Amino acid sequence: MKNFRKAKKTVDVSVGESVRIIRELQELSQSELSALTGIPQSTISGIENDRINLGVERAKVLARALKCHPAVLVFPGWELKKQIAA
Repeated sequence: MKNFRKAKKTVDVSVGESVRIIRELQELSQSELSALTGIPQSTISGIENDRINLGVERAKVLARALKCHPAVLVFPGWELKKQIAA
């Protein structure tokens, strides 16, 4: 195992990109996601292109439709650090 090193994150994903990636993984179009959420397709496009802020309430609605936790959408680059015992 000495020859292996831990992989490092090489790509940063924006909030909008995380919404798009999860939507596409579920094979939903923006129009289909709009129908599921009641959020206009133009707003979803704006979110995915980082022109419109996601916001907490929209994150909750989108997360419900995309079957994920809102934090996955709001904090796409979040990494948990190991806690050091005091």
